[in-house]
Amino acid sequence: MKREEQKNTVMYTISELADELDISTRAIRFYEEKGLILPKRTKGNHRVYNKRDRARLKLILRGKRLGYSLEEISEMIGLANFNMEEEQQLKKTFTYGKKKLIEINERMQELQILKEDLLAIQQKISNRMEELKIKNSCLT
Repeated sequence: MKREEQKNTVMYTISELADELDISTRAIRFYEEKGLILPKRTKGNHRVYNKRDRARLKLILRGKRLGYSLEEISEMIGLANFNMEEEQQLKKTFTYGKKKLIEINERMQELQILKEDLLAIQQKISNRMEELKIKNSCLT
């Protein structure tokens, strides 16, 4: 990975981050538009990202994978309120985590019911196919 070193700070281009994190450059620009990351600009007006931007992007992507909204992610990583203390931030993240676990458990219960329904339908179809097979074999 090519990195530009300026004043002992590792910097990344948008393409380098996109390749490393396996996302599009458009997605990175979208997160910038939403204020979730704040890259610096070169004299040529190219975006450059530091380690903090990279870490924030990783947190954003993890939050998205876990099903959080961008608003929730913003609150959890302390962007919604820059004055938020670490303890407040951790409590908010913990609360969102509890809420997400409840949602996941509810969804798992719904999926279990759906699975049982599908298995019951499959069994009925299998039984009916067996009946028809027996009926057809008696006719021949």
